[in-house]
Amino acid sequence: MDSEAAQASPERDRSSTADEADPEERSRSAATGRLLELWRDWRRTLLLAAGCVLTLVLISTYVMQPFQVPSGSMENTLRVGDRVLVNKLAYRFGGTPRRGDVIVFDGDDSFEEVGGTDYVKRVIGVGGDRVTCCDTRGRMTVNGHALDETYLYPGNAPSQVAFDIVVPKGRLWVMGDHRDDSRDSRDHLGDPGGGTVPVGKVIGRAEWIGWPVGHWTRLRRPASFAAVPAPAGPHG
Repeated sequence: MDSEAAQASPERDRSSTADEADPEERSRSAATGRLLELWRDWRRTLLLAAGCVLTLVLISTYVMQPFQVPSGSMENTLRVGDRVLVNKLAYRFGGTPRRGDVIVFDGDDSFEEVGGTDYVKRVIGVGGDRVTCCDTRGRMTVNGHALDETYLYPGNAPSQVAFDIVVPKGRLWVMGDHRDDSRDSRDHLGDPGGGTVPVGKVIGRAEWIGWPVGHWTRLRRPASFAAVPAPAGPHG
């Protein structure tokens, strides 16, 4: 009997020691599990954030890019501080700027001396068009068609500068809607290209005013340009 008791005692001691260690081990295991779970959650969050940033960069680079309007040259269509969303795919895959479009373009080698690099203006004439100002009633004409320029800043005449130009192929005649406060193609009549902008310098078409919320709207091509006939003669 004594011998059996002596033999049983060490077993009870070992079992008791193991049982006492279990809560501490379980606590460490639980803490490690929580850390691993937190890391997995953070990793998913970081990967999601990186994916969102990459998507925004790709969209801004190749699809739609916001631009802030720096001056009043396009008032009242665009106001100082407006942020416009520019469709950079509008003229890709065979598309070209059309009369009446509001575009953003790189002024390097054409408008750079005015100050700044990127400009926002309205396309009045495309390659081959004859743009004239003004007719006997003081209106801008494109290929003999008088424009009804309802978008002009209130009180502005179509132009205080008289001109008659045939737009070279692959170039654009652009003007601001606030004619009395816009330095545009008219200011470069004596330059190579006659004040026109190369189509290759166009960044994209302004589609929406995205900010401020109170000025949020889509920029549509004025109906008056739909009636402009195709250019005649060797430039057509």
